[in-house]
Amino acid sequence: MLNLNNPELVRSQSYIDGEWVEADSGELVSVVNPATDEEITVVAKLGVPEAKRAINAANNAWSLWRSKTATERSQLLLHWYDLIIENQNDLAKILTAEQGKPLLEAQAEVLYGASYIEWYAEEAKRINGDIIPQPSGDKRLFVIKQPVGVVGAITPWNFPNAAFVRKVAPALAAGCTFVGRPATETPLSALAIAVLAEQAGIPKGVFNVLVGSRSIGAELTDNPLVRKITFTGSTPVGKKLMKQSADTCKKVSMELGGNAPFIVFDDADIDTAVDGAIASKFRNAGQTCVCANRILVQTGIYDEFVTRFVEKAAAFKLGNGLEAGITMGPMINAKAVDETDALVWEALSKGATLASGGHRHDAGESFYMPTVLIDVPTNARVFKEEIFGPVAPIFRFESEQEALELANDTEVGLASYLYTKDISRIWRMCESLEYGMVGINEGIISNAMAPFGGVKESGVGREGSSYGLDDYLEIKYMCLGGL
Repeated sequence: MLNLNNPELVRSQSYIDGEWVEADSGELVSVVNPATDEEITVVAKLGVPEAKRAINAANNAWSLWRSKTATERSQLLLHWYDLIIENQNDLAKILTAEQGKPLLEAQAEVLYGASYIEWYAEEAKRINGDIIPQPSGDKRLFVIKQPVGVVGAITPWNFPNAAFVRKVAPALAAGCTFVGRPATETPLSALAIAVLAEQAGIPKGVFNVLVGSRSIGAELTDNPLVRKITFTGSTPVGKKLMKQSADTCKKVSMELGGNAPFIVFDDADIDTAVDGAIASKFRNAGQTCVCANRILVQTGIYDEFVTRFVEKAAAFKLGNGLEAGITMGPMINAKAVDETDALVWEALSKGATLASGGHRHDAGESFYMPTVLIDVPTNARVFKEEIFGPVAPIFRFESEQEALELANDTEVGLASYLYTKDISRIWRMCESLEYGMVGINEGIISNAMAPFGGVKESGVGREGSSYGLDDYLEIKYMCLGGL
């Protein structure tokens, strides 16, 4: 068992209608530390019957929750936020144990996730409507915004705290109720958040967490009581969920895959660009949807950039994220390592050169060396596909137009990055890059106050900011006549 100041945070049951419940079937799922391959605990594995109960509970709780004033909801969210901050170190240890990222990264994720609760606690009091100029003397037109209803959420394993919290925070702030299914690889962070929600006084039925089979996702999309689906994960799964949600015309928001270009021009500050690329590429062992996936460097500084980048990549210390001094943890499992290794060797077979890494690390079967590939051809899979591992392919380009064409040569469009000192180029590139987000001389761009999301096959909708709250609201128009 983890050594925590608050061991109550590690739960093996799901949370439905204010109660901690076992699976009707008695099934269990093992939660394994990917750094050590040791079992942390076993968690109840729920299915469709429990999902139906959670959805019914959320639907029954909705009238009470939406009837609360914005200030009342805000105060409960802020109490929840305070409890998360008080328990941040324990939450970080839980996160590292089940997901693998170094403890410092886990601590940053917990604070990042908490920032969404704080932000949306304040935004709850700013859900404003409109008065439309009267069309005639005897009519008045009004617009109000109301909560969608029951929200179903499915979240991934790579950010088990933040990906979950940044969905539930706007939902509850808007007056919706919530049924969430975290990834079975990493359920403990979401369950710990539920413990603190209960302690904060979030009413029963308003917030429900179910760990279990994929059948839960199907129930969320098929059940007519669920009025919105929010998902973070792969593009193929997101497309499937959108199709499943169509029969009941649910509102959907999808944060899907990425293939981020990281563009460095000759006039960029090389040290700043290298540091930004390292931070973007290797955070969470490369397992983020906004990682620098394709590093595009202009010919004039290509060789110097590669030299400095390889030196920085070699400095990572791999190991168990709970140990001091570790700067890169494991990948989520050995299968993910196999998939990453296959991408590397496919690129090498097409003419890329291995500058560093390119093999497993002796820390364990889920560890892979920080890897740099240079002179990579654009027909390699590492150019076309999201890598989701600690592999950095570096491509050359000659002109601004070529960089733009390479960057946009993908079906997805989540995050992109641009390093240059030319302000005119910044505007030209930002307006032409087909991405929902652009980091300009900055490799870490996520913030609760900013809209997070993509275009093309990277999904629909936004998380964070006031725009993210709109995804949990319906617009109602009222025409008042007879005046």
